[in-house]
Amino acid sequence: MISLPFDTLLLIAFTGFYAGTQNALAGGGSFITFPALMLAGLSPLSANITSTIALFPGQIASSFVGRKFVGGVGHLKFSTLMIISLFGGILGACLLLSTPPSFFAKLVPWLVLFATTVFGWGSFRKKPLVTTHGMPAWLLSTLQLCIAIYGGYFGAGIGFLMLAALTIAGQHVKMAGATKNALALAMNSAAVLVFAFSTQANWTAVLALGTGGVLGGFAGGWLMYRIPAKALRGFVLCVGVSLTIWLFVRQIGH
Repeated sequence: MISLPFDTLLLIAFTGFYAGTQNALAGGGSFITFPALMLAGLSPLSANITSTIALFPGQIASSFVGRKFVGGVGHLKFSTLMIISLFGGILGACLLLSTPPSFFAKLVPWLVLFATTVFGWGSFRKKPLVTTHGMPAWLLSTLQLCIAIYGGYFGAGIGFLMLAALTIAGQHVKMAGATKNALALAMNSAAVLVFAFSTQANWTAVLALGTGGVLGGFAGGWLMYRIPAKALRGFVLCVGVSLTIWLFVRQIGH
């Protein structure tokens, strides 16, 4: 684990504050924390693991706030979706830890490109994907398992992937929003449990980023009706595009 100077930790804490605010208002906080940790000197693998652990307390808060609105879809119970999310999160996290750091570094630009595309599509589509036709329970279960594995492995963009799957399956967008927060908590709690034993986690950065993230979550709740969420999503999308370009250029340079 690399040692980080105090001024760098302050900047990481500020980044966490912004990311916590962003998550409360519009989502996409990991697009800010991941590159910030890499710029601080962490490897892509360490940055991913550290960011996942640090942002976890904020996810607990958002899931607690919306707990009354969660629910299942059709014949598929919410408890079943939770179990699928936990199992997929563990699989994804174990897969990440078994991935050689050099291979993960090569894979990161493609993961960020995918996540940025999903974020842009989810942020700026004109209407919520609500349908009366629904989808078979087996198909939603399979989709949720795939999303959970991806969530445990990398995680960026999972909120929009789940929101799309749940609304297409027939959930109202308000219930889908609360349900996807709870399912994200499940898959990330599984990932955090696995990552806690990893030597790749930088615990000083976790503390700085997590503290800033919790404070940012409170700030986001206060700003929720004062700042246009679309403007924040636009900023995060710009960060995602810039990060994708930077990662590909960096990879070509190496």
